[in-house]
Amino acid sequence: MLEAMKHRPIKRSKARLLAGKWWFTIKRYASWLSPKIRIAKDRSVNSPAYCIFTHRTPLFRELKEVDRWLHNNKAVNLKLAAGKLDGLLLKPGETFSYWRTIGKPTRSKGYVEGMVLFYGGFKTGVGGGLCQMSNLIYWMTLHTPLTVTERHRHSYDVFPDVNRTQPFGSGATCAYNYLDLQIKNTTDTTYQLRVRVSDNELIGEWRAELPEYRRYEVYEKEHVMASQPWGGYIRSNVIHRRTFNSDNQLIADEYVSSNNALMMYAPLLEQPV
Repeated sequence: MLEAMKHRPIKRSKARLLAGKWWFTIKRYASWLSPKIRIAKDRSVNSPAYCIFTHRTPLFRELKEVDRWLHNNKAVNLKLAAGKLDGLLLKPGETFSYWRTIGKPTRSKGYVEGMVLFYGGFKTGVGGGLCQMSNLIYWMTLHTPLTVTERHRHSYDVFPDVNRTQPFGSGATCAYNYLDLQIKNTTDTTYQLRVRVSDNELIGEWRAELPEYRRYEVYEKEHVMASQPWGGYIRSNVIHRRTFNSDNQLIADEYVSSNNALMMYAPLLEQPV
């Protein structure tokens, strides 16, 4: 009972939310002053020879109550972010920081109003839609030997699955600057991030100077949609990753993350989109 009840949403005042955002934002700025972490900064227009993993996601999805202009504006924001990320080199020992690389999305930089998920629903906000980029980079990274050192899960499952191709909970939410995505290169070779926005898709690659002979398979376990005593539903699962060698032999099966999200729609029912 206590385990279930702890997931019940807590309504906080606007003042409490603003104070919390201010505190974590300042804390993040302070952490950026630390010399302990080598942040990746160099970029190159030349790509290493080997594509380690590539993935693409659609820019436009038909979602209930989400107007088309929000998707169009998301594409604008993603193109601006891609301009900061594309070609970034992640050298051995360096850490990629999503927000250190992109910077704060502001109107003066060309960012526009887009959809921002907020406490189980959505609102508009400057730079909205950039979570699609952090989701893409996180998913690609799980298929490489790079190490994710910071990732934040979504607390709410806002929309029903529409042509889902990845396990639930395999993304990474972001909010400037306190919800960051950070990835460390613990290998001996330099990696490069390539991202671009086409007419209909967000496309990304991790490339490297040396080939990767291992293959990674990300999957979910213990997927459950469970009703709670207080009347809501919680969706949960555990993400694991299998690693195969060049002979396609399983050499590792490791835990990646656990996910718990409050569902904002009725499970197991046909949902309009």
